[in-house]
Amino acid sequence: MFLSVFDMFKVGVGPSSSHTMGPMVAAARFLDTMRASPFEFHGLKGSLHGSLAFTGVGHATDRATILGLAGFLPDSYDHEKAEAALDHIRETETVQPDGLPVLKFNPREDLKFDFGPNLPGHANGMILMATDAQGDVILQETYYSIGGGFVLTEKELSEGKATDEGAPVPYPFKSAVEMLEMAEHSGKTIAEMKKANEVARGCHDSLSKGCARIWQVMNDCIDRGLTTDGILPGGLNVRRRAKAIHDALQAERGMNLNAPHTINDWMSAYAMAVNEENAAGGQVVTAPTNGAAGVMPSVIRYWLDHVPGATASRIDEFLLTAAAIGGLVKFNASISGAEAGCQAEVGSASAMAAAGLCAVMGGTPEQVENAAEIALEHHLGMTCDPVKGLVQVPCIERNGLGAIKAVSAASLALRGDGKHFVPLDSVIETMRQTGADMHEKYKETSLGGLAVNVPNC
Repeated sequence: MFLSVFDMFKVGVGPSSSHTMGPMVAAARFLDTMRASPFEFHGLKGSLHGSLAFTGVGHATDRATILGLAGFLPDSYDHEKAEAALDHIRETETVQPDGLPVLKFNPREDLKFDFGPNLPGHANGMILMATDAQGDVILQETYYSIGGGFVLTEKELSEGKATDEGAPVPYPFKSAVEMLEMAEHSGKTIAEMKKANEVARGCHDSLSKGCARIWQVMNDCIDRGLTTDGILPGGLNVRRRAKAIHDALQAERGMNLNAPHTINDWMSAYAMAVNEENAAGGQVVTAPTNGAAGVMPSVIRYWLDHVPGATASRIDEFLLTAAAIGGLVKFNASISGAEAGCQAEVGSASAMAAAGLCAVMGGTPEQVENAAEIALEHHLGMTCDPVKGLVQVPCIERNGLGAIKAVSAASLALRGDGKHFVPLDSVIETMRQTGADMHEKYKETSLGGLAVNVPNC
């Protein structure tokens, strides 16, 4: 089992990796299929299903799909160009992606929200179609956005392409037990094994530069969020709070009046800054998803700014360790809120951040596994019930609490010797089972929980 650090941490755009980035990626893949086809195309159509339909407006799924069909991609997204493109599409009712002719596409009529039963493969399903001059469908593909910006076609999903493909790696651990056994036999840390795997897949020259870019985008996102205030879009009139909290914390510095627990406010401010940027459609890094994008940056920033001896030269180690844990969760359970609730998003992010922090603070592989286990265990059962389908309430604050839990989990693990009662593998399997048993209304459909018990107007 191998997932690259650059699969777990992808630069993209808010507000959702599964509902915004995924559909945009799916649309781009469909354009590639069209370019490789011998047919002559004249138009486009599409339909959104399951969670993509129920919370699609709040997650900007329709907007992302439209822009994807116009040729936009998450990692190179330009907001001003996107706005201009949307205006042009609405005015002309056409799109013209590179390498294809002008295609008829009226988003109001040609992109449908289907609120019927989910498509069979996953809760996040979408169908894209290309038509001929008579309007008949001559090319069609079903895509599933399976969380964290990962996208599979119906055929890829049925054939198991969600599992690993590629050249062999030296440390192919598929479970935490295997990971610890390999660490013991090799004498390597989890990050060192992960790095060796990345190198085996041809990522040697770009690894350090890529990790540096990941952290740069994360850190820039924190800084933007800490200096921006106002009302978030979407109609809930949620006010940004990270700037005000951060300003107050800075004003209190040096007064010798702060309670020790004030450090939690710093972590919350960092996390909330990221998720407010995400909610506003800004540039973020999936960690492992957009809805949970604030946890990892918050914990790294906490470590760098508040922990003596921290150094940016070890950020690679932090990210590689976290990616190893995230890969185990994705491979054996899920990182998709629509599939397993928020335990799969913020819970996974907290486990990854706890593992990374434990590693850079000198933890053994056993302590790192323990840190991840503690963090994930105490998110079990967490539902995904965003009010009005927006990644705002309870998502923004939830990232702050996920960061706090991650730091607490790492600290507890470092106080022990790595021996503990509940293995990480058992918690991951429990999370998978809990997600399977969880009622659909609590899995990113906004049909239950806070989404129906808080006034939306």
